[in-house]
Amino acid sequence: MGHRRKAREIALQVLYQIDVSEVGVDEAIRLFRDSFGMPEETIEFSTQLIQCSLDNLTDIDELIKSCSEHWSVERMSKVDRNILRTAVCEFLYFDDIPPKVTLNEAIDIGKNYGSDNSGSFINGILDAIYTKLWEKDED
Repeated sequence: MGHRRKAREIALQVLYQIDVSEVGVDEAIRLFRDSFGMPEETIEFSTQLIQCSLDNLTDIDELIKSCSEHWSVERMSKVDRNILRTAVCEFLYFDDIPPKVTLNEAIDIGKNYGSDNSGSFINGILDAIYTKLWEKDED
């Protein structure tokens, strides 16, 4: 497994912890690191992804809402919601990552950590967001 995949999984787990326990970001990262360890090569990217997702949460959630028909962000499973948040964060703020890579990684992580339907659910919403973002650039 690549170090960015592992970093994305760590980001998902830390964001899930924050979602469930409402601890602060520094405390959540510390608790995760103390409990499970963080491979050295994943620390920088996972921390950037966590912090960026939280710093831009309102904008990210608004974009998810705008492309998720009949689903509020609050109603989504915590796993799916946080996978979507990190993927949208990558779309918006990590220009060095091709959007298709982000899309594929999010779908795969959803299949591994979410429900039987997570992969297709995440794919549908991210595909709509991808289309919206890149059609906007063309206008």
